[in-house]
Amino acid sequence: MIVTGRAKVAGVMGWPVAHSLSPRLHNFWLDQYKLDGAYVPLAVEPEQFPQALRVLAHLGFAGVNITVPHKEAAFETVDEADPAARRIGAVNTVVVRPDGSLFGSNTDGAGFLAHLAVSQAGFDVTAGPAIVIGAGGAARALVAALTEAGAPEVRLCNRTVARAEEIALGLGASVRVINWVDRARALAGAKLLVNATTQGMVGEKPLSLDLTELPADAVVYDIVYAPERTPLLAAAADRGNPVIGGLGMLMHQAVPAFKAFFGPEPEVSDALAAHLRAGFA
Repeated sequence: MIVTGRAKVAGVMGWPVAHSLSPRLHNFWLDQYKLDGAYVPLAVEPEQFPQALRVLAHLGFAGVNITVPHKEAAFETVDEADPAARRIGAVNTVVVRPDGSLFGSNTDGAGFLAHLAVSQAGFDVTAGPAIVIGAGGAARALVAALTEAGAPEVRLCNRTVARAEEIALGLGASVRVINWVDRARALAGAKLLVNATTQGMVGEKPLSLDLTELPADAVVYDIVYAPERTPLLAAAADRGNPVIGGLGMLMHQAVPAFKAFFGPEPEVSDALAAHLRAGFA
């Protein structure tokens, strides 16, 4: 990695952030393209987040990625947001403009769909209902992406029903809110099941979900990438469902962010995936 006094600097803001593979990912690309730059983890408590985001321009940052739990707060803090972020109400990428203003975008949905397409060739989002578990910033992005891609119905389930209802209200009639106690029954007839929570992540409890009603051909996608094979994916694979982990989404959603921060449009490759997997050790 090349770092001089002219280096471009970016990072990832979260709380906690030690688990994030984003620094490993972006610094791999910086090395690959021999760029003068660095990408660093920034652990920011929720109470300090708006102030921390605002100070980036004074520290010379090109921008930051945003992870749990700050995506919705980022949307409220930036000066301008792209259409995807406005529709979702959450931001995962913030670019510091030359005048110091902050521009927010959301690449989670596009990264999710791109990875789904390369992982399950021929999968048709329009073929049947999708189930999304969760109602945070990532869930908002995935529900928006699925509705825009033509999913006939998105069944959204969250422990706090009011948060799910808020998303449904903003994203259209094709989003149906499911009570938490009905989550297992809601799997009937689904073509896609997505865990958009942190449940199953290292240090977190596994997602509690009985898969009995899930069709055997339904794709199960978990946005968690540490561990790469979550308890949900292990249970789904044991019963024969196609499964996808969140590592690919992490890589694909990072492409536009890296380009905005550092210039080149990077490649999602097997070498990058292997480098990230080595970071699990």
